[in-house]
Amino acid sequence: MITSHSNRPVRPGSRWALALWLLVTTCEAVSLVGAASAGELAGVRVVPHTVADALRYRRPRTAERGARVQLFVRGPATPRTFSGHPPAHWLETQAWAWHDLQTALPIPEGALGVWSFNTRTSAWGAGQTCSIEAEGLMIPSVPLDAPSAELSAVTALSGDGAAVPDQLVLHVLNHSNQPLALRGLRLWTPRESATWAVLWPREVLPLEVTIPPHDRAMVRVETGRLPLALAAIEVTTSAQPLWAHVRLKREAFDISGGWIFDSQTPWRTPANEAGEPQNPFLDLLLHLHVNTAHFEDVPGYGSQPALAARYPLKRFHKLWPLERWDTDEWLPQLHAVEFLGEPQYGGGRPVPPQEVFDQLLPYRGGRLATTVTHSEERIWRDYAGLSDYPHFDAYRVVAPAADSWREYDRWNGRRIAWGAPLETIGDLTRSLRDLNRPAPIAVWSQGPHHGWGGGGFFGGGRKRRSPTPDELRSQALHALSARITSLYWFNLSLKSLVRFPDTWEPMTRIGREIRMLEPLYLAGDASHFERVSTADQRPDWDLSVIAAPQGAVLFALDTAYTPDPERNEFVFGEPRPARFEFPLPHSLRNPADLFRVDADGVHAVTWQPTATGVVIEETASRDRIYVATHDAALREQVESRRQAALRHEETYPIDRDAVLNLLPR
Repeated sequence: MITSHSNRPVRPGSRWALALWLLVTTCEAVSLVGAASAGELAGVRVVPHTVADALRYRRPRTAERGARVQLFVRGPATPRTFSGHPPAHWLETQAWAWHDLQTALPIPEGALGVWSFNTRTSAWGAGQTCSIEAEGLMIPSVPLDAPSAELSAVTALSGDGAAVPDQLVLHVLNHSNQPLALRGLRLWTPRESATWAVLWPREVLPLEVTIPPHDRAMVRVETGRLPLALAAIEVTTSAQPLWAHVRLKREAFDISGGWIFDSQTPWRTPANEAGEPQNPFLDLLLHLHVNTAHFEDVPGYGSQPALAARYPLKRFHKLWPLERWDTDEWLPQLHAVEFLGEPQYGGGRPVPPQEVFDQLLPYRGGRLATTVTHSEERIWRDYAGLSDYPHFDAYRVVAPAADSWREYDRWNGRRIAWGAPLETIGDLTRSLRDLNRPAPIAVWSQGPHHGWGGGGFFGGGRKRRSPTPDELRSQALHALSARITSLYWFNLSLKSLVRFPDTWEPMTRIGREIRMLEPLYLAGDASHFERVSTADQRPDWDLSVIAAPQGAVLFALDTAYTPDPERNEFVFGEPRPARFEFPLPHSLRNPADLFRVDADGVHAVTWQPTATGVVIEETASRDRIYVATHDAALREQVESRRQAALRHEETYPIDRDAVLNLLPR
């Protein structure tokens, strides 16, 4: 937390926050710096900018492709110029989108600093070089090369469910033609009550894993209690060390209802027979497995402790002042810091990424994870790396959109204005994920919403102004198949749920399935994606794999749906014979068990191993989810989690008539 000498908090985004932070922490760091040795560039992480080619826009994207760069520097060193100019020059000339170098401190000897910048132009893209001039460090040529190996996901988990993590799951990709041996893991973390920008080494934890060429390793490491802080991850290998700079936060799969609280929601309801407060709207939300909402303080809910205790909801808001929320008591009840709206729209102009960095800066020294709502894939690479837990909102039917729906030539020449290909949710998710690796991401998924108006502005003559159950499920599963670790429904207000009660059951089923597979989602990483067409090049299936140490989740998502010409809704056909082939990482090949999963249970399936994975033969439409594993107990564990989800639903039963009667219809 940034405080003045009187311990009063400084407002987020304030210029005084930056100035005061630099004054206090520079004095702290300078007092530790010795003059005996020079600094060292210990490693470079380059994340090349990519785009989702499937997306269509009215205005073309720029051809420029930059990169997100992290420099890991051992002290003593203090940055000055990059390729002959200070960072401010590269911002002013639009070559960079943002950087954190204004917060870089003198790095004490024996410590580590991370200098980050996100570029905009191809001159600063992957494959280029730059020079660094710093106090204690001068390097004439630093290659900004795409990595031959990388940490693609770093997830902190808690073995006992506590708010503080005590283990890491590392996913390491080997892009090279040679085997890669992993030898050790070292975390660099800030010292307690010291600046977040200076990191100190922890003990090396041995690793004994060899990754075949063009494959991956999935390593779970017991670390002991980890600080909830920005940290550097160093993995030593038989080649160059691998680095990442991430927020250590205990990962949990949260399901949000969005802005559920409004002035029309009645909170004071009679107690049940056990004397507990009861609210049919909150019963419905928790029945849907919602455990999070976008709020900070709400009269009616927060002022009734018994009501909040019966219906616990994590908070997802500005969470300021920090000293109020950053406490051991509150941490288990908080999801993330979010208060910037949609900066890529910014009320008519995009908010410059550097301004977004400045707004989030006061949270860097605390324990709360930050998130930013990304809106437009066409430009969101400029905002890559700004937050700890990025997410996006984009919906595929009867809703505002950044892409141009009439530009999709998807259905034999028919162009529509009321919808976009549902599978582009997967394209968007993969794009945001890859730009922000190894950080986890989340997604706003399209739920029922009362406010998308009539048929004029969003076009197409469609009568239904929210997704159908099939459209809702398809969008959510395309996001899940690309590996997210939280899902936010937009938007489960009482008015929206009352308007579209036919969405309650599909959302319940999705929530139940998430709870069944949650450990695999959290420990996993997206390892494969393939878009499969028919022999005559029509869309058929999207196939995806999320690989985790304990097994893989395999998705087959139907893309052969069509727009109904009368209802103007997407409709799926009858089940058809299908053959799904999924490649698996080497450690998961020849699985001992493979089964199909849905909200109704665990099911047998016809499958066989291949040299690189598995083949499944089914008669299917809409979607299929499978699990492949070496763990003979995993099938029973998934079913046990389903039974727990069903008990949760019974604890919060839906009283349909009571919910529908809460608002005048």
